[in-house]
Amino acid sequence: MKKYVVILGDGMPDYKMPQLDNRTPLEAAHTPNMDFLAGKGIMGMVKTIPQGYPPGSDVANLSVIGYDPARYYTGRSPLEAVSMGVDLKEDEVAFRCNLVTLSEASSFEEKVMVDYSAGEISTSEAALLIEEVGKELGGGEFSFYPGISYRHLMVWKGGPDDIDLTPPHDISDREVGPYLPSGKGLHLRQLMEKSHEFLSHHPVNQSRGEKGLPPANCMWLWGQGRKPRLKSFKDKYGLTGSVISAVDLIKGIGLCAGLEVVEVPGATGNIHTDFSGKAKAALLELEKGKDFIYLHVEAPDEAGHQGKVEDKIKAIEEIDEKVVGEILRGLEKHKDYSLMVLSDHPTPLKVKTHVEDPVPFVIYDGKDSSRGKAAGFNEGEAEKTGIFLESGPQLMDYFLGKRSCH
Repeated sequence: MKKYVVILGDGMPDYKMPQLDNRTPLEAAHTPNMDFLAGKGIMGMVKTIPQGYPPGSDVANLSVIGYDPARYYTGRSPLEAVSMGVDLKEDEVAFRCNLVTLSEASSFEEKVMVDYSAGEISTSEAALLIEEVGKELGGGEFSFYPGISYRHLMVWKGGPDDIDLTPPHDISDREVGPYLPSGKGLHLRQLMEKSHEFLSHHPVNQSRGEKGLPPANCMWLWGQGRKPRLKSFKDKYGLTGSVISAVDLIKGIGLCAGLEVVEVPGATGNIHTDFSGKAKAALLELEKGKDFIYLHVEAPDEAGHQGKVEDKIKAIEEIDEKVVGEILRGLEKHKDYSLMVLSDHPTPLKVKTHVEDPVPFVIYDGKDSSRGKAAGFNEGEAEKTGIFLESGPQLMDYFLGKRSCH
C-alpha cells in the first residue's frame, strides 16, 4: 500500500523584507531538504482559503486535508472542543477563550492588545486562571474548559453563533474598543470586562509580574461555532491515517475526520517544540500500518504573529532539518510513497496576522523523482512553475492520485 505524508508548516509564506535583502523568510532560510524536493518534485501554488472565508488556520487546514469549508466549516472552537473531549450538544455554541495581555489604559475600550498569548503562558498557570474564570463566570449557561497554554474553551448553552468576533492575534498593538463584541455579543463583552477585573489581581499574575512576565489579565472570546460533522477520511479516500500536532484545532479536525491523533511529548506549538519527535512519531505510525500522515508544525505561524523575523527563519530551518529531512530518510525503506510539503496560509511578519494569499506546495514521489525544475522551495519559485490549484480539496485529490493538477 502506498504511503502518503503531508508536512504542513503553519504560516511559513511571507512578504519580501528589506532587512532580508528583499527576500522572504522562506527565501532567506537554509532549507536544503525542501529545496531538494523542489528540484525533484512537482511544485506550484494553491489557494487554501475559499472566497468569502476568513484566512484562519481552521478554514485553511480543513481545506488542505480535503474538506470544502463551504460544506463542512462550522467554526474554529467546535473543532478544538472535539480535541478536548467536550461533546457539544445541539443547542450549545463553543467559543475559543484566549488568555491575553491588555494594557493598563483607564477605560476598557482604550486598552491595547499587548500580547494575544500572554507571553505564551504556561499550561499550569493558565489552568489556575481558567479555574478562577469558571468560579466567577461559569455555571448555568456558561462552562469553561482548560486547554494548552493560552488556548481555552467556553461553551454557551443556548447561545447564538452569528456574532461578529475578532481573533486577538489580528489586533496586536491596537486599541480593543473597535473590536469588542456588540449586539448579540454584548453579553460576551461583559464577560470579558469582568474577567479583567479579577484576573488582573490573581496571584498567578502577581507572580508573573514579579518575574517580568506579561500578565494574563483578560480572557478574549472568539472563533464560535456549533458541532461539526465531517465525512470520515477513510470513507472519502480509502486510507487510514494519523494526525500529529501540538494544537487542539488540528487534533480536532483529525478526530472529526476519523483520523487517529498522536500525542508527542514536548510538542508545544512554538519554536521550542520537539521537531524531531514529531517526525519520529510520523514514521512510527507508518510502521504500524497507517497509510496517511498529516504532520502539522505551528512554530512559523507563532513567530509571524509575534513579528519575530529570526524566530520565523529558525522555525523554517528546524522544520527543514528535523522534520522534512528525518521524514525523507525514514521513507527510503518504503517502496512506494509520496511526500507533500506546504503551508496553510501566509502569516506575514509585517502585519502579524494571516492573509488569504495562495501558498507554495511541493509533491515528491519516491518512484518518480525527476520532474521538478525549481531552484528552491519558496513563493517565487512556486509561482514560476505556472501550476495553480483553486482549492485545498483539489490539491489533496491530486496528491492522493484522484485527479490531475492541470
